[in-house]
Amino acid sequence: MNNMPKEKIGIVAVSRDCFPMSLSENRKKAVVKSYQEKYGEIYECSVCVENELDMRKALAEVKEAGVNALVVYLGNFGPESAETLLIKEFDGPSMVVAAAEETGDNLVQGRGDAYCGVLNASYNLKLRNLKAYIPEYPVGTAEECADMIHDFAPVARAIIGLSNLKIITFGPRPQDFLACNAPIKQLYNLGVEIEENSELDLFEAYNKHAGDARIADVVADMEKELGAGNKKPEILSKLAQYELTLLDWIEGHKGSRDFVAIAGKCWPAFQTQFGFVPCYVNSRLTKRGIPVSCEVDIYGALSEFIGTVISQDAVTLLDINNSVPADLYDQDIKGKFDYTLKDTFMGFHCGNTPSNKLAFCEMKYQLIMARSLPQEVTNGTLEGDIAPGEITFYRLQSTSDAKIRAYIAQGEVLPIVTRSFGSIGIFAIPEMGRFYRHVLIEKNYPHHGAVAFGHFGKTLYEVFKYVGVPIEEIDFNQPKGMLYPTENPFA
Repeated sequence: MNNMPKEKIGIVAVSRDCFPMSLSENRKKAVVKSYQEKYGEIYECSVCVENELDMRKALAEVKEAGVNALVVYLGNFGPESAETLLIKEFDGPSMVVAAAEETGDNLVQGRGDAYCGVLNASYNLKLRNLKAYIPEYPVGTAEECADMIHDFAPVARAIIGLSNLKIITFGPRPQDFLACNAPIKQLYNLGVEIEENSELDLFEAYNKHAGDARIADVVADMEKELGAGNKKPEILSKLAQYELTLLDWIEGHKGSRDFVAIAGKCWPAFQTQFGFVPCYVNSRLTKRGIPVSCEVDIYGALSEFIGTVISQDAVTLLDINNSVPADLYDQDIKGKFDYTLKDTFMGFHCGNTPSNKLAFCEMKYQLIMARSLPQEVTNGTLEGDIAPGEITFYRLQSTSDAKIRAYIAQGEVLPIVTRSFGSIGIFAIPEMGRFYRHVLIEKNYPHHGAVAFGHFGKTLYEVFKYVGVPIEEIDFNQPKGMLYPTENPFA
């Protein structure tokens, strides 16, 4: 299944009628040339917009060309009404970027005043309650504008994805797991649809897949993926049956939506009725770009999907789980890495992380569940230490009273043996101790966080802004000396 949106970027030049149109057109051509040389395809609109009639012509052209992400390029001051109406009527992610002046030798006929025009454009966008991506410094040379458009691409991709996403759930959150319960109103505000199903619906569908002719091929693929880590071969056919059940459900239920994420109830009744735990199958779908969250964590699934689209890579969902023991820190971290003990923690979940994001992996049983259940019904976890490297820990969340907020923290997984079980890694995030207290606890975040494998904070921040998260509600791991509002300055 292709579960990844694709952006087709188009660029439209705009021009104020008291400035030379040729100035804007020629500057746009230079941007297009630079972008194509560095990054590839961009659609160049033939219409330069001076007025509303031009806007209609440009709009029709880019829509006909299949453009789904729009760059409004101010080659000069630009027409305030026409350029903002273009963004309004386009009905997709839009960006505003502007031309820098080229030379001090041509500041009469060659001066475009786009630096000024961006101010008026932003003012008019606000008047019309419109959203647009505006870079940190939105004025640049052709090469710089090409780079800014490239930065816009993953933001656009995420917005396109959210507008065509359905989250499919199975069951209510597990008993006494209130942290995974949140109102769905903000999903609709984001343009996301949700389909809520019972565990019984899923169990019925699973039973109907008994003897499915495709099971043998899926088992063979699992055996190939697991290799020497295939410690529970006796349950692979059940896991394959379950995987086919989920994939068929997606195809039968995504409806008019192009993209899907799943939030499933994986305990306590799942293992006793199905006879296994779903962790490995969840990891396999996530590896294919279909995020699956544990414990019916709807906003966890949503967060995973956003990260998957931005990074174009698998994302996992982990508990912000346990502190690193002081003796382990002293032996393996202190003096070798520039982190304090409070900067570190262990991120864990039962066995849902994709195999390609683990340093090694084995099919095992869920130890925590096996403390109160027969071990044989807890088989199906994919266990191993998470591969070291850069990560972004983040989450988009609705509060219990349906307010939206988010956090982003960049750090790394350390190349250290965890000495533990599950899908697990030792994480290091600068000033994590303060972030843990004054963001995660203070703002009542659930214990799950999405993990993208790389540093994607810049893009995530822009996506969260674009979809309407208030700036004051986008938190990050603040550096030392930058106090949180709730932080005691005397502590």
